[in-house]
Amino acid sequence: MPRMFIISPIFICAIQTFVGCISYPEASNESRMELPSHTDTERIYEYHGYTVSYDETLRIPVWVAYELTAEEANGTVGRSGKNFRPDEKAKVIQADNYDYRGSGWSRGHMAPAGDFKWDETAMWDTFYYTNCCPQDEKLNNGSWNVLENKVRTWARQFGSLYVVTGPIVGQNENGKIGAHQITVPDAFFKALLVNKDDSYYGIAFLMFNNSTTQRLLESYLSINDLEKISGLDFFPAMDDAIEEKVEDEVDLKFWNIR
Repeated sequence: MPRMFIISPIFICAIQTFVGCISYPEASNESRMELPSHTDTERIYEYHGYTVSYDETLRIPVWVAYELTAEEANGTVGRSGKNFRPDEKAKVIQADNYDYRGSGWSRGHMAPAGDFKWDETAMWDTFYYTNCCPQDEKLNNGSWNVLENKVRTWARQFGSLYVVTGPIVGQNENGKIGAHQITVPDAFFKALLVNKDDSYYGIAFLMFNNSTTQRLLESYLSINDLEKISGLDFFPAMDDAIEEKVEDEVDLKFWNIR
């Protein structure tokens, strides 16, 4: 178990209490492996290469999900000249540039631009505010960036992997920013699943939304533990006979985390 996140029953209960503003009832059957359980009442947006569940009350995504292949991880499309903007097709309250100006928080991609260098439209689609959270700048450029790069390395190594990323609002210690009252999360997560040689391997990461350096070895946890903290059900399309085992174990040797 990673040192930074000791998942005690008390800790889980506390986290579940302050993420309790969002509930996730059972969803209909899904064939797409990357999608968490969700309902027809959630605001789901399909972009070029990834899917978002957006919370209009919080003004941030609940999760983003996609499959990242080795070929996609080797894309060459640049991000120069691309900036965040509201998604006019999504008829919900969203952030705009003024919300972030002078706030002290960076614009944090949930589906990172670096995972979508394989296509110009896909890259542009990551710059919607429906895919953005207020994120500590040092985290964004530091530990979180290390994790995002590691995900691309794993995609190249394993051929593909399924990625789910999102915020943990927690106690909302840093409040909200801007005229649109954009919620600042307390932490961020990634849940990853690989199908390699007819076997599944899963791992999750949780990083606090602050400037402290957070090593991968200190921030990993099982998918089951992340489910208890987030209230989400990850990878429900996986065969039930193997889901519990895969989501309860972390093979550090497979993931090459030291």
